[in-house]
Parts: sequence; structure tokens; C-alpha cells
Amino acid sequence: MEYTIRSARTEDMGQVLQLIQELASFEKEDHAVEVTEKDLIADGFGSKKLFECFVAEAEGKIEGMALVYPRYSTWKGPVIHLEDLIVTEKMRGSGLGTALLTEVVKHGSNLGVKRISWEVIDWNEPAITFYEKKGAKVMRDWDVVQLNEKGMKAFLESI
Repeated sequence: MEYTIRSARTEDMGQVLQLIQELASFEKEDHAVEVTEKDLIADGFGSKKLFECFVAEAEGKIEGMALVYPRYSTWKGPVIHLEDLIVTEKMRGSGLGTALLTEVVKHGSNLGVKRISWEVIDWNEPAITFYEKKGAKVMRDWDVVQLNEKGMKAFLESI
């Protein structure tokens, strides 16, 4: 099957949201997605653009996406974070994931970043294997730390 990798457009955000929801379901977090199509449009295409999104389109349907945003490393300088690289279940193994990752790496290279970083859930061995085959270093000795809205509020109330 032929496909095209391109920068996302506002009209793609409904299908991008479906991919995000598919990933949440795969990761057993069906009800965790709070972002809306309207949020994605405002945040990705508004006056203060927060992310860049690339999509993989096959036969007029978005079958994959990669969403990145800028970060800064105190050790390295400018980097980008790959928030999600998602390929529909039916298209896994078709080359879409490699094509999307290639687009992300080209984007990072064009920006002159020092690193591209992302997380992968520890039980998703197919994804870990995919990334390692592409030359990524999976740092299994680091833990992800987050403070959600409720946690931020509690923290601020405690000081």
C-alpha cells in the first residue's frame, strides 16, 4: 500500500485524536485522554504553536502520526521530544512507523537539535525492539516522573 508522510493540517486533527484514543486504549488507559480536537487545533496551529505533527496518509485516511515539541537540555542544549508515534494496528509492519520516525529525525536535524527523546511503556516489547533496531538507546534505568493537575494543586496548597 502506498502512503504519504506530510505535515498535519487542521482538518487532520479529528483523525489524529482517533489515533491518540487508539493508543490510550492499547495502553489500557481508555479514559485518560482529555485533549479535544479543538485543543489540538488551537495548540498545534494557533498563535502560540506548541507542537509539530506529521501524519502518514494511505488511501485518504490518516493511518499514523508523530507529534513532537521543543525542549531544552541543560546538558546538551536544544532537543525535541517525541510525545507519540502511533500507527494503526492494521498498518503496523508496513513501514509507516519507520517513515514517520524518519520524518521526525529529519525535522530534528533541520532544527539542529542535539537529541530527540521519548518514552516507551516498559511492556511494549515490539515498540522497544523497533526503536532499538533504529539505533535508539532505551534507558531502562530512568523512571518517568510526573505531577498532574491535582498533584500540582496539592503541592501549591501545601507550601
